[in-house]
Amino acid sequence: MFKGLLVGVLLGVLIVFGAVYFYFATGRAPVAVTAPEMPFERMMAHKALNAYLEKLPHPLPQVPADEKNLLEGAKVYKEHCAVCHGLPGEQPSAIAEGMAPRPPQLFKGTGVTDDEEWESYWKVEGGIRMTGMPGFKGRLSETQIWQVVVLVKNADKISIPVRTELAGTPAPAASSPVTSVPAK
Repeated sequence: MFKGLLVGVLLGVLIVFGAVYFYFATGRAPVAVTAPEMPFERMMAHKALNAYLEKLPHPLPQVPADEKNLLEGAKVYKEHCAVCHGLPGEQPSAIAEGMAPRPPQLFKGTGVTDDEEWESYWKVEGGIRMTGMPGFKGRLSETQIWQVVVLVKNADKISIPVRTELAGTPAPAASSPVTSVPAK
């Protein structure tokens, strides 16, 4: 009796794993950004992210949410985050519209103002797999990450100077010097 039950459970598990493998290996899983989501995709992604984040330390912000740090955070945000997460009063960029899942527009609605600072810190530092959210550890200093975190945490109550900094043109990307071509 016990042996038959064990064989039945093992066979059931193998069938489920085989069906999942078949689903992915035969190209039935939607991989295009324009394709509908897989069954349970959003639920499982959120469950995995939340479980992972809960295991991490919950540090307090390392910078105060004062005008200086909000302005510095706005500069970093504008250069590294705005293309996906948007700016106040602006429509989402073509890049943001073409991503799946769509990145949250952090200056519309609640954004991440309802998230704890430590949660946003870990998302910015480590990124989020399979979302397009890169990790900035080693690319931004810890202070810069915290400045962005306090900016987005307070996105619903930023001052006019911070809003003006965000509305300014983005910092130019590093480019090679322009050389003139001699006329013939």
